[in-house]
Amino acid sequence: MPQATLPTESLAYALQRAAQTLESVQKGMALPQALAQATAQCAPGTRAATQDLAYRTVRRLGSSRALLAVLVKPAMQARVRDILLCALALLQDPVEDAAYTEFTVVDQAVEAIAAQRRTAAAKGLANAVLRRFLREREALLAQIAKQPEARWNYPAWWINTVRDAYPDQWETLLTAGDNRGPMTLRVNTRRVSVAAMQETLSLAGMASDVVGPVALRLAQAVPVDRLPGFAEGWVSIQDAGAQLAAPLVLGENPLAGMRVLDACAAPGGKTGHLLELADVQVTALESDRTRVPRIYENLERLGLSADVRIGDAGNPAKWSGGGWDGVPFDRILADVPCSAAGIVRRHPDIRWLRRADDIPALVAEQQRILLSLWETLAVGGELVYVTCSIFPSENEQQAQWFERVRTDAVRLDAPGQLLMTPGGAHDGFYYARFQKR
Repeated sequence: MPQATLPTESLAYALQRAAQTLESVQKGMALPQALAQATAQCAPGTRAATQDLAYRTVRRLGSSRALLAVLVKPAMQARVRDILLCALALLQDPVEDAAYTEFTVVDQAVEAIAAQRRTAAAKGLANAVLRRFLREREALLAQIAKQPEARWNYPAWWINTVRDAYPDQWETLLTAGDNRGPMTLRVNTRRVSVAAMQETLSLAGMASDVVGPVALRLAQAVPVDRLPGFAEGWVSIQDAGAQLAAPLVLGENPLAGMRVLDACAAPGGKTGHLLELADVQVTALESDRTRVPRIYENLERLGLSADVRIGDAGNPAKWSGGGWDGVPFDRILADVPCSAAGIVRRHPDIRWLRRADDIPALVAEQQRILLSLWETLAVGGELVYVTCSIFPSENEQQAQWFERVRTDAVRLDAPGQLLMTPGGAHDGFYYARFQKR
């Protein structure tokens, strides 16, 4: 633990917390959970500083690792390594984006290492490494740029997969995935119009632009508790690409009382959107019981209700509440487990947590779920297949496979593959829609 003499509001302290977060991520923990664990006892300001450091570092992990390999030949303690990785990530940022001066970063990184007994002996090494980087920055960055993982800050298998799938766009896609995603709101038009909500935001000093039928993209992200009307259910946080799901499921003239299944429903964003759009009966299914409370929380905030079940979408007989009741659904939203390669700009740890051999397993799981859910769909009903991926094996190839194996499936119009662009309004999603003969 850090010594009490290190000020908790200092960059040095935040570097220690960020290094602890990074250590957990490198061991396989998701970044939000790692952050929560590392900052559990921290004040809000320290949590915010640590979060910024951790996200910057994960986005620059490939280049920072490559730099450290050039700058330090012998092995070092994990905590020293991770503090240096955080510092190098900060020092690589463009000057106009820098949160701290170069001198401050070097000084505070050395302080962070010196403040712990088990790492204090490495403070001289840390000072030498970071000062050498500043002296030789251009040459060092040019040297590591020859390595794809350092150039793009993605694992090699990910780079190769994107390049093979999108030979004319792969560089743009990798760049887009390394940008921060915007904060986008979904306006609940049961409570307020889009125009009125935009005016309310403007009066609160929050500029926004319209990026979808009920989507407002904020010019600057803000804490959720600062959003006017959020607690009252006027708006929800949801990417513009994800907001396409509910209207596609319901169609232009949804019938009141229609039975709709939202499979893989947590945290409940799409469930809420379905209910905002029409007076339908929604069953919200989630396999991870620890995420189910989020569905209830979102619905309560919106003043809506659904039949929430716990269970594996691929095994309807085992759903909580006695399993599927045998009454077919008119519409099914199959937002299946996937690589999440399309939301990497919001979750930069995904690229480092995923492995190439995860993809075939995910493809098999998607197929299992699709086939099982199809049995619960009414004749004439529609199923919308959704992923937040950009990998064709999870997307178009799956849709084509489903058409082959289910002769009673008629493919209907759908957006298909949505790709993120630098500064774009939406993440990467895939949509396919089928009707049962």
